[in-house]
Amino acid sequence: MTQLSLQAAETLERWLQDPSVDEATKGELRALENDPQELEERFYRDLEFGTGGLRGVIGAGSNRINRYTVGRATQGFAKYILEQYTGEGRPSVVIAHDSRRYSPEFTLEAALVLAGNGIETHLFPSLRSTPQLSYSVRHLKATGGVVITASHNPPEYNGYKVYNAEGGQLVPDEAEKVISYILEVDSFDAVKRITQEEAESQGLLHWLGEKEDEAFTDTVASVSVAREEIVPSLGRNFKIVYTPLHGTGNLPIRSVLSKIGFTEVFVVPQQEQPDSEFSTVKSPNPEEREAFTLAIKLGEELNADLLIGTDPDADRMGAVVRDNEGKFVVLSGNQSGALMIHYYLSRLQEQGKLPSNGAVVKTIVTSEMGAAVASHYGATVFNTLTGFKYIGEKMTQFEASGEYTYLFGYEESYGYLAGNYARDKDAVLAAMLIAEAGAYYKAQGKTLYDVLQELYEQFGFFLESLESRTLKGKDGVAQIQGIMNDWRSNPPQEIGGIAVSGILDYSLGIDGLPKENVLKYLLADGSWFCLRPSGTEPKIKVYFAVRGESLQNAKDKVAALTVQVMGRVDGN
Repeated sequence: MTQLSLQAAETLERWLQDPSVDEATKGELRALENDPQELEERFYRDLEFGTGGLRGVIGAGSNRINRYTVGRATQGFAKYILEQYTGEGRPSVVIAHDSRRYSPEFTLEAALVLAGNGIETHLFPSLRSTPQLSYSVRHLKATGGVVITASHNPPEYNGYKVYNAEGGQLVPDEAEKVISYILEVDSFDAVKRITQEEAESQGLLHWLGEKEDEAFTDTVASVSVAREEIVPSLGRNFKIVYTPLHGTGNLPIRSVLSKIGFTEVFVVPQQEQPDSEFSTVKSPNPEEREAFTLAIKLGEELNADLLIGTDPDADRMGAVVRDNEGKFVVLSGNQSGALMIHYYLSRLQEQGKLPSNGAVVKTIVTSEMGAAVASHYGATVFNTLTGFKYIGEKMTQFEASGEYTYLFGYEESYGYLAGNYARDKDAVLAAMLIAEAGAYYKAQGKTLYDVLQELYEQFGFFLESLESRTLKGKDGVAQIQGIMNDWRSNPPQEIGGIAVSGILDYSLGIDGLPKENVLKYLLADGSWFCLRPSGTEPKIKVYFAVRGESLQNAKDKVAALTVQVMGRVDGN
């Protein structure tokens, strides 16, 4: 134990001496007494709120996610909810969870702590998607929401995301209050908790079900701009293969696709059922081609037109389309976003429903191609920091002021939302839009790949790439900060012979945005790259974007830029 840092040693001892910590947890910690490095990782800090609340490896310890860290976080959130509520009766919180390890247990723990603080909870009895949680907070007029998920992280992770009354994830000023209240909880004895029987008998715990599911899928289907065409014909001639990657998307996505008229939908059988181990993939992430291996195989067997994949909590959607040689290619988040903006806005325009004050919202690391398409249709484009919570915040501002009408929001990381029913990205909606776009263009003799090439010809050959470096543990945190400090204190004058024309340091709070540890470098030829530590994983992400004279030219430019920048990031 002498090898532990003072903070880790003291926190570990508090856990071992705390009578409210169960013996199984203490036994797990005592079994590690000869592994000081593991104990240091578990106790050198408290698990912190990042881009989306808590996210961490499951296990005992202050830097792990477990019933105690969930309970402590919920106690802080409960104080925030009670402070925010100004109505009559009791405040309420909706809670949902995905298919990960201990998700049902953490869900119930959060509910019983909220109930212990006099807050009503509405729980889904089985897994539901994150966008449905966002919708349900608004639909049920709740004071807040919680979803237990670690999105597309590896199986050993779980997470805890909190939502405000608008159905959006907490933005920095809200999160700072919750964090301050969590820090006030200095022992697990301070966490107020009652039993499930007490919560139900006192009317503090309610179970949700099929009625709420139907309301959600009906609402998503109402955003369709081609339902009248797909139901009678197009949906019968368009073959879709879908994989939920063992997560929550299976039932809602099949339901919505059915509602708008798609009859040829085939689910990858090996990945249809919930599985906390995500046993058929290295990572349940639709951003990675490997996640589509089984879908591509089935798609080839069935001669499918489109493949769709969603992450475990069904807020991210990836699409695979056939190229001009008939081979399946995975669209990037930026490409899917540009296609959906073009399809959605052009159809609204055709139908005379495109508002004159329309707005499209994207993040600072998202391609400018979607912005160019949106501007073509007369929409005003807004940029936010990374995280859909900022897009949701813009939506609420538009709704309050009436100055703009929200049309579409998206991130390069496969998150999209059209419609005003939620305040988080929705893979259910995105699956519907990309499918109906595919069917609509197929009726014109085009594939989505064909339409993408048309957009390149019209708006420019935009191309992006993303590199990331995973640096785990206490040392990894220091390494990531060291990389950011190096680039901030020694900015490059040129990259690969191209002058750096501007530096955007978002830690200074520029462009009216909250302060965030992000650096973006603008190059004289219109290219840019951006360094950003992930808020949800032990990674530093580096984004690259170019605009070429042709697709091959763009590929060459982004490859050269990536080599130059990553050489320095990796210390070469």
